[in-house]
Amino acid sequence: MSDLSSLRERIASEFNAPKRTLNHRSVSDASLADDPHSLESEDGFDGSKERYPALKPALAGAGLLCSAAILGTGIDAGLHLLSGGLAVAGVTGAGLLLRDWYRTSVKPVAGHGRVREERLNDSRWERSETSQLLSTIHDALGDIAIIREPGGKIVQANAVFCRLTGWLKPEGMTCEALGIEFEPANGANHYRVRIATDAGAKIFDWHDVIAREPASGVFMLHSIARDVTEESRIARESEEARRRAEQASQAKSRLLATVSHEIRTPLSGILGMSHLISQTRLTSEQKNYLAGMRQSGHALVQLVDDLLDFSSIEAGRFQLRPSQEPLRETIESVVEMLSHRAHEKGIEIGATVTADVPGLMDFDAARLRQVLFNVVGNAVKFTHAGGVLVSACVEQQEIVLRIEDTGPGMNAQEQARVFDEFEQAGGNAQRTGGSGLGLAISRRIMEEGNGSLTVSSIPGKGSTFEIRFPALGCDLAAASRTRRGVLSGSRVLVMAPEGPASWALSATIRTLGGVCECAETLEDAQTMAVRALSTAPLTDIIVDHRHAAQFRRLLVQMPALERQKLRKTYLVNPEERNGRQINQMDGYHAWLIRPLREKSLVEVLRGRMKGMEVRDAINDNRPMLREVPALRDKPQQGGVLLAEDDPINALMVRSVLEKAGHSVRVVGDFEALAVALFDAPTAIRIAPELIVSDLNMPGGDGLSMLKRIRADEQQAGGKPVPVIVLTSDTQAETRQRLLAAGASAVLSKPADPKALTAEIDRLLER
Repeated sequence: MSDLSSLRERIASEFNAPKRTLNHRSVSDASLADDPHSLESEDGFDGSKERYPALKPALAGAGLLCSAAILGTGIDAGLHLLSGGLAVAGVTGAGLLLRDWYRTSVKPVAGHGRVREERLNDSRWERSETSQLLSTIHDALGDIAIIREPGGKIVQANAVFCRLTGWLKPEGMTCEALGIEFEPANGANHYRVRIATDAGAKIFDWHDVIAREPASGVFMLHSIARDVTEESRIARESEEARRRAEQASQAKSRLLATVSHEIRTPLSGILGMSHLISQTRLTSEQKNYLAGMRQSGHALVQLVDDLLDFSSIEAGRFQLRPSQEPLRETIESVVEMLSHRAHEKGIEIGATVTADVPGLMDFDAARLRQVLFNVVGNAVKFTHAGGVLVSACVEQQEIVLRIEDTGPGMNAQEQARVFDEFEQAGGNAQRTGGSGLGLAISRRIMEEGNGSLTVSSIPGKGSTFEIRFPALGCDLAAASRTRRGVLSGSRVLVMAPEGPASWALSATIRTLGGVCECAETLEDAQTMAVRALSTAPLTDIIVDHRHAAQFRRLLVQMPALERQKLRKTYLVNPEERNGRQINQMDGYHAWLIRPLREKSLVEVLRGRMKGMEVRDAINDNRPMLREVPALRDKPQQGGVLLAEDDPINALMVRSVLEKAGHSVRVVGDFEALAVALFDAPTAIRIAPELIVSDLNMPGGDGLSMLKRIRADEQQAGGKPVPVIVLTSDTQAETRQRLLAAGASAVLSKPADPKALTAEIDRLLER
């Protein structure tokens, strides 16, 4: 019996022990971290897997066999109760084992199958919800969203697609069958799609994306398209507007070139004939009339140049051509050109350049001269008392030019618009004196050279225009060493009215190392002279012609000055020296002309020049009645062949050349020029020494004629004949093309007679 009790306890303890598996894991460990749809068992089964799942049914079967054997043996032995109890215990144990096996092995498999099915259903539902949400968003935005098979058949389409195509159920059809046109765009799987609708053709920006379908694993084509019909229309209209603007700009340029040519042609005749008249005997009244005519002609030439410059800038063809040029001489020449205007108005004008400004540097001298002429000319124009001072210095590796005037000044509104096109400051009378393009062009020129043009002004006190541009192609340190100290031994007393002229004079002397004091009154001059006699003696005294009487009284009151070896210099306007002999007069040792040139001032103060310097004949609108060119001893053999279709210009150029000693033959178009040079019989063919030709004439064009002339010379092996081209087209590109085609020189109309004869002399002396 004890053995039976022990067997029951062992069986009970074995089946009542906590459930164990060979690979036990907790529910939290068994859950899949990357699957949010994992479900717990609703029947309380243990989802853990056993290593030997067939062990329990095998033990249950063995238990049943043992129970049957015990029951049979017990019956045979007459132990019915014992064998029956043992058999019942064995069957119970086998049943418990089978029940546990079923719960841990069979039922979990069925449970996991249900869980997977539920997960798949949940995933399908969520994908369907996401797809519906995206479809709703695309519908709200008006975008097309469709899914197609690899063969192109539509599987799913949103409401926008259905509405645009007119098909409620387009599934199973292809886009091509629905009449949708695909045009490749930039990038892969990117198309421009045109869809015909009841409201007209619509253009869509179409993108395709290939993605695998999770449920079936099949690759599907997902397409999204946005309506860009309006954007395409705007872009098309913008492109059309840009094209029309370019055509209008080109037409404007052609119009300006044509008008320029048509205006310059009669201008050439007007200015040329006025030059010829100036070479004849004229009364004073006739000279005045002639001067007015020439001034008006030059003003018209300036207006044409401004219009052409403005057109080039607007078209983007404007280009600076810097080279090594002297800045100081450029500034002085502009101030000198405008001095006549200033002196006629009773105002002063002067210029000073500090010693640290280099003598030579890289800049476009012609364009800077144009800017200065506009800015300084405006300052003279609007100033009625006082004067204009032009100064140059170096600041932070930049050249700074300041044009200061004592005019009426400008308020903030006028300063804001003074650089706009066709805008002018001042009153109505002043606004009629120009086109309003000068300052606008000047600012654009400076900006093209990485510079600037600005203005500051105080109403009632005057304005200051400031020009800045980089100091290129020069050594600033060496420049300062070269000029500083040039007048280190000079101690100068200047007797002159206070104003730009005396300011420029004293500033120039000081920057070159000299000592200078200015005396506006006789009392100031006496005080400064007494101080100089007691300390450092004076070396020079410069007397403005307006203070000549005060200087004479000073000498009477201070005889000691006469005993000193003072160099006395007389300062006059060009207009004041008419009729005066250029020699020593009234005890003066030298003469200087306002506005001063630095070179002349240095030469006088160092005792190397006693008379007034010879001024350049450069002038803007002020007429200069030039001298008649000297006649040659005998005409040059071969003479000059002149090709000009305008009879007035032909007469003017011919007269100028014949007065210079040339024999001239005139032809009126390119056909006549070709006959004279190539097509006439050899016996009567012209072999000119030089050709002067207009660029635009009937019967051909100048470029083709130039190329033909040079090709014929190269074939014949002869010496090239110099060719001067006269043109109204002042663009740099035209000049370069002519020179490349073989022109020896290119002169702008109206051709200056002196420049023309000088160019001919230069070419014939080769």
